[in-house]
Amino acid sequence: MEKLKMHSPDLTAQNVDRIAALFPGCVTEAKGPDGTLRRMIDFDLLRQELSDSIVDGPQERYHLDWPGKRQALITANAPIAKTLRPVRAESVDFDTTRNLFIEGDNLEALKLLQETYLGKVKMIYIDPPYNTGNDFVYEDDFAESAAEFLAKSNQVDEAGNRLVANSESNGRFHSDWLSMMYPRLRFARNLLSDAGFIFISIDIVELANLVAVGREVFGEDSLIGVISRPTGTRMGSGSRGIARELDYIVVFSRTAGSELNGLPMSDSDLSIYDQEDDRGRYLGSGLR
Repeated sequence: MEKLKMHSPDLTAQNVDRIAALFPGCVTEAKGPDGTLRRMIDFDLLRQELSDSIVDGPQERYHLDWPGKRQALITANAPIAKTLRPVRAESVDFDTTRNLFIEGDNLEALKLLQETYLGKVKMIYIDPPYNTGNDFVYEDDFAESAAEFLAKSNQVDEAGNRLVANSESNGRFHSDWLSMMYPRLRFARNLLSDAGFIFISIDIVELANLVAVGREVFGEDSLIGVISRPTGTRMGSGSRGIARELDYIVVFSRTAGSELNGLPMSDSDLSIYDQEDDRGRYLGSGLR
């Protein structure tokens, strides 16, 4: 005879799981009544998800925040009245091709693609602005004036008087970049299939912010890893004494716990690993 369970299901935990499946960014950590950290719902952010206007009401919790985040969520959820228009004259094999090349604002294009490709894309690769301060064809410098940032983040009043002792003026270089990335990552997640992955190129300037905002959008357990990519050997050193010769590709999965299948290595690939210890073969490389 099967034993009866002596406890009922934790319905609250099940509800948290359901909300996490729909809105992974709304699940956070907070202290429970017994003082231990528990998974909880960020009701402020959930209310924002379900509203088309900015909702106030902060509470103390662990989460990623920046001036302009709520407006970025409004932007993500706002509908648009546009359509994709085919251009036969500039197309190749228009009637038989299986490829699409879309020209236009990338956020608007992502919104339009939801109608046809929702949950159907196996792999996405994006190369967003690195926010380096260099001049690019697209807007790649998201710096705003210190005065604008302090006012937006409620660190000064209307007269310019400082309201907090230790202001974070350096954040002005990152807040607008996060506001640009946030809605685009949300729509990219919607497009991915359950077995899908997204690969995002970035350099050290916004690497930490990309990992943080990606974990909020895709879920804490969806970070597959960060791939280092050599950009070439640079002579000398950087402005702070260490040469920058790497950029990165951050990988997230649509479904928590997914794994990428590895490719077998050829004899040529293996030949560069010329040293070995009790854990296997490896390649030694000096610091630069």
